[in-house]
Amino acid sequence: MRVVQFPKGCGHVESGASLVVRSIFVLAICSSGRVHAQVRQPRCCKALRAMARVYMACGELEKARPLAERALELAGKTAATDRELSACLIDLACLYKSQGEFANAEDMCRNGLALQAKVYGEDHPYIAYTLRILSEIYREQGRFEQGAATLRRAIEIMRENNAEDGPVMAPFKVDMARLLTAQGNFVEAESYFDEAMVSIENSFGPEHLYTAKVRVSIAAMYVEQGRYAEAEELIHDALLVHEKVYGPKHHELAPLWLVMAKISQAAGEHTDATELLDRALSVVEDKLASGHTLGGEIRSAMGRTYIAQRQYTQAADVLEQAVQILRKSLGDNSDRTAEALANLAEVYMHQGKYAEAGMLCEQAVGIMEGVFGPDHPKVVAVLRTPTEVRTRAAEFAKAVR
Repeated sequence: MRVVQFPKGCGHVESGASLVVRSIFVLAICSSGRVHAQVRQPRCCKALRAMARVYMACGELEKARPLAERALELAGKTAATDRELSACLIDLACLYKSQGEFANAEDMCRNGLALQAKVYGEDHPYIAYTLRILSEIYREQGRFEQGAATLRRAIEIMRENNAEDGPVMAPFKVDMARLLTAQGNFVEAESYFDEAMVSIENSFGPEHLYTAKVRVSIAAMYVEQGRYAEAEELIHDALLVHEKVYGPKHHELAPLWLVMAKISQAAGEHTDATELLDRALSVVEDKLASGHTLGGEIRSAMGRTYIAQRQYTQAADVLEQAVQILRKSLGDNSDRTAEALANLAEVYMHQGKYAEAGMLCEQAVGIMEGVFGPDHPKVVAVLRTPTEVRTRAAEFAKAVR
């Protein structure tokens, strides 16, 4: 039996099968006329929440959402305890985060956190798990400083009652490594990954799904550093585990295909990269809707592939879509929005749309400087494009005179 991991911060973790059995049992009790109405409703709330967690663990978010939202609604109507209400809120925060609805996720997480603090106190491990969720929401939006501060507080709480090399500390270290990777601090990120992986492999084994997911994150870090051979080795092993658990066409494989496509792009294998990105976009839009953040990231990567092949019309189409999606899901101040803007600026430059390209470059640079500061390598990379835009525009003006 495969062990399924559920969102932390809401109680305990159970195997998928045992939770399904418990959910069915509670539903049976709830539907029985022998149970008093005041008892029946809260138990149904818990059962709905448990069923939603099963679907979330299996990646069936569209099935989990109505159950989780109904659970919260019932909790409010039946004057459920603060403990139960906080669990409903945090489950919805996890779900909305997975669906790319970060504003809604943040609201739910903050409200759940306030109730948890009321029930358990400020230094309870449940608080740490919820802070970890909140830090992920910040990281996804490019709010790295807030994410780091939130995660450091979570780690401080966990260190009070756990050994530094204990298995419960590993997920917090992985999240810190992911955050540092997003900031371009690869040396410190790798140190956190190394510490965490020792504990993860000892606790779960090399073929566990969580081990594989962390390997994908490490591979993504390697790609950012240009360490493509090391990334490819990790992705190969992780892909086998994901396909064994989810099957070969599940949307949970999309992040792996995105990393694989970047490796193929670096090797000049643009046909392979395009096939991987097409596959990823198809499954994401089938399960997570067309406006999901991951769909925007995939389109941005597709744009880079088209640019490399000088297919500027196709590049403009997908990058315009990417910018629209990322602006809507992440806002105007995200580094991923800025990257898509910079990619689109490059396309416009090649198409001779110098005014539009220059305007997008200015936007991208402004966002990147706000996220990383003026001297960060990602800012420098975007600044190369305005220089090229001005050069091309000058050359064009000279030619037409």
